[in-house]
Amino acid sequence: MRFSRTVLALVTLSACREAPKPREFDGPAAFRYIETQVAFGPRIPNTAAHEKMRVWLDSTLRRRSDTLVVQQWDHVTSKGDTLHLTNFIARFNPAATKRILFLAHWDSRPTADGPKSSDKSKPVPGANDGGSGVALLLGVADALKRKPTTLGVDLLFDDGEDYGDFEKTPMDVLMGARYYAAHQVPGPQPLYAVLWDLVADKDLQLYQEGNSLVGAPEVVDRVWETAREMGESGHFIATPKHTLIDDHLELQKAGIRAIDVVDFDYPSWHTPDDTIDKVSAASLKAVGDVAVGLVRKEE
Repeated sequence: MRFSRTVLALVTLSACREAPKPREFDGPAAFRYIETQVAFGPRIPNTAAHEKMRVWLDSTLRRRSDTLVVQQWDHVTSKGDTLHLTNFIARFNPAATKRILFLAHWDSRPTADGPKSSDKSKPVPGANDGGSGVALLLGVADALKRKPTTLGVDLLFDDGEDYGDFEKTPMDVLMGARYYAAHQVPGPQPLYAVLWDLVADKDLQLYQEGNSLVGAPEVVDRVWETAREMGESGHFIATPKHTLIDDHLELQKAGIRAIDVVDFDYPSWHTPDDTIDKVSAASLKAVGDVAVGLVRKEE
């Protein structure tokens, strides 16, 4: 009799525990999105590779999103060149008033001018810098297509982030985020925004970024807490390290609570070595699981 009561108690306790939530993000499928982008070549504005990428993103997002908003404009650089740029905003449950925004840039850098670059005359292939953020957003889109959300979710693929010099020609970088901030989709602003950048490094370490902690500390807490709940604290390290100029700052200026999730310790940053062998489906899945987890938490 004592044994029976013990067994019953264990069964009851087990039933009361919350079952582990399924992981919806498909890491291998998302990794293939990086491979597709890299195969186009460097996605530098006004190049054939950039145009191929634009057409592919357009068709891919139309098949997944409830509504696709396309923003096209010309930007005249400090040197007088005219760049043809495009933002894509893939919307899920567009009628919902409670919304969040995820974003990533889809262009790649024309010059490999990073401090560890072996040849500064070459462009950056952009497997991680550009490619991983886009792949993550597409993986989130796939998850939301399979299981629609009651939350409003916007995925912003912004152009022209990495074109110019961040110090000498600041108006020739962050162009897509700046354009979006000035031309937001009508309706309520998102509760918060998360920029995903350099998120597939094989040795993934995501420290908390300084301007995010200043501009939207509660969003940083929410993302890192979600990562902890999902068992990803080994990748999401709850310690500040770098302070960066990135797309999230343009959104903060427009009153959006935006943060940057970025692995800025990536050795191949702004080098010709930012290639497919430096990134990992496992790393991408770890971050993608957290991204989808944020959506499900807000539902």
